[in-house]
Amino acid sequence: MAIKPKDMAKMLDHTILKPDATIQEVKKKCEEAKEYDFVSVCVNPCYVPLATKLLEDSSVKVCTVVGFPLGGSITEVKAFEAKNAIRNGAQEIDMVANISAIKSGEFGVVHDDIKTVVDATKVSGVTREVITKVIIETCYLTKEEIIKTSEIIKDIGADFVKTSTGFGPEGATKENVGLIRKTVGRPVGVKAAGGIRNFDDALDMLDAGANRIGSSSGVAIVTGKRREEDEEEEEE
Repeated sequence: MAIKPKDMAKMLDHTILKPDATIQEVKKKCEEAKEYDFVSVCVNPCYVPLATKLLEDSSVKVCTVVGFPLGGSITEVKAFEAKNAIRNGAQEIDMVANISAIKSGEFGVVHDDIKTVVDATKVSGVTREVITKVIIETCYLTKEEIIKTSEIIKDIGADFVKTSTGFGPEGATKENVGLIRKTVGRPVGVKAAGGIRNFDDALDMLDAGANRIGSSSGVAIVTGKRREEDEEEEEE
C-alpha cells in the first residue's frame, strides 16, 4: 500500500532546535504537533518543561537533545542532561555520540559514552519508558565508521541510530540510511534527520530503511508538499 502524506505523521519528530528559536515558535510547533498528531516535538533542553506542559493532554511526546550538536561534552554531563530532561518530562532522548572519539578510532570511549547515557535514562522514580536515539553525524564518517558505531549502538540496546544533527555540512542521505539499516537489522530503529523538507524527501528516507523522520518541516511533509515546490521557491 502506497504511503500517503498523512501517514507520515506517526513517524515524525517535529523539530525546533535552532539557536534563535523563540518561545512563541516553540509553542507553535507544539500546537502543530497536536493538530497533526506527530510522534513528538523535539526541543532544546531549556524548553522541555514548557513543551511538557503544552503537550500534557495529547499523545505527542516530548523529545530533547543531549550533548548537542557537537557530541563533545564529557560523558557525565551528557548523563546529567538526560536525567534532568526526563525529570522535566522528556520521553525521548536524542544524544550525540562522541564524534571525535569515532574519528580517532577510540571505540571503547564511544561505547562507554553511549552506554552511560542509555543507562541514565532509567531514572529512579520515573516509570514511563524512555526512547534513546544516538546521533552519529554520518557526514563526518566513513562507511566503516558508520558500520562500527551502529554495531556498538545495537549491542548496547539503544532504540535508534540517528543520522544527523542538522548542523553538519550534510544531513541524511539514502545511502547512509540504507547502510545503517543493513547494519542494525530490524530490531533497532533508524531516524533520518537533516535536510528533509518535503514529502518526497521523507519518502526517500523511508524507502531507504528509516522508520522515524526528524524535520522542522513536519507540516509541509504531512500536507504533501513535493520536492518540485521547494525548487520553485528557490528559483523565485
